[in-house]
Amino acid sequence: CAFEPNTAPPPSPRPLLYIMSDAVGFIGLGIMGLGMAENLAKAGRKLVVWNRDVSKSQAFADKFPTATIAATPKAVVEMTAKTYCMLSTLEASHSVFEGETGILSGVSPGKNIVDCATLTPQRMAEMAEAIRAKGGKFLEAPVSGSKKPAADGQLIFLAAGDAEVLADSTADLDVMGKATHYFGAEVGGGTRMKLCVNMTMGVQLAALSEGVALCEAVGLDSAAFVEVLKQGAMNSPLVALKGAAMVNKTYAPQFPLEHQQKDLRFAVQVGDDYGVALPVAAATNELFKKARMAGKDKDDIAAVVEASRKLQ
Repeated sequence: CAFEPNTAPPPSPRPLLYIMSDAVGFIGLGIMGLGMAENLAKAGRKLVVWNRDVSKSQAFADKFPTATIAATPKAVVEMTAKTYCMLSTLEASHSVFEGETGILSGVSPGKNIVDCATLTPQRMAEMAEAIRAKGGKFLEAPVSGSKKPAADGQLIFLAAGDAEVLADSTADLDVMGKATHYFGAEVGGGTRMKLCVNMTMGVQLAALSEGVALCEAVGLDSAAFVEVLKQGAMNSPLVALKGAAMVNKTYAPQFPLEHQQKDLRFAVQVGDDYGVALPVAAATNELFKKARMAGKDKDDIAAVVEASRKLQ
C-alpha cells in the first residue's frame, strides 16, 4: 500500500514547545495501533499522531484533546524525542519510512524510534542501520496479540536493539502490554521470535480448521468438537475463541487473515535462510493462501476454515 499524502489538511498544530516538552509520537492508527495509542493517551501521555487515513487521526484527536495531528511522518519524529510505529506490511513500512516526508527524514541525534510491526528481520536491521547513521536510536518491539489485547493493554512485546531506548520505554510498554521480553542488542532477534510465535499459531489454526471441516463433512456437530477440545489437554484461548468463530462463521477481524499469511511467509523464508525444514508451516502457508484467494484477506484468521471447507 503506497504512501499517499493526507487528503485533508490537519488542524493547526499546538505550540511547538508544548509538543516537544513531553509528547511522544505514534505512527499508524490501524487495528492494532489505535488500541495501543489510546492506552498511552489514557495513561496521560500527550501524543503526536499520524495515519495514512487522516480521518482516523482526527477521530483520535477528537477523543483525546491533548493529542496533536502531524502533517507527515517526518513531522511526528521532528516534534518528539521518541516515536512508536505500527504499520501492517512491508510496503507500508517502506512508503512511510522513506522519502522526503518519511520517518527517516525526521531523524537526527537524540531521536528514538520504536517499531512495533511484524516485518522481516532484514527490514528491521535496515531501518536500525539507517536511523543510527543519522544519530538516532532504534528498538524493534513487535507484539504478540490481536485487536482486543491491544485495546486492553495486554500485548506481549518482543524487543531487541538499543537497551537505553528499552529502559526509557518501559513505562509506555507496561501501559500497552502485560509483558516485555528482550532478545539482545542485535536487531532482528525480536522479529525472529515473533515469527516463531505466529508460525506456531498459524499451524494450530490450520489444524483446528481441518478438524472443524472434517466434523462437518462426516455429519458431526462441530460445536461439540470444539467443546471436547476445551475439556481436554488441547484447551486454550485460541481453541475457545477461534473454534467458536469457525463454527458460527463469524469473522469480524481481530487479526486479519492476510497478516497471518504474511507472517507465515516470512517464517518460512527465515527457515530457508537458516536451513531449517518447515514442511508443516509451509503447508499451512498454502492453506492460508487459499483462504486469501477465496476473498478472506480482511476477515479474521478464523476464516481459514473456509479454505478447509472448500477442500471437502
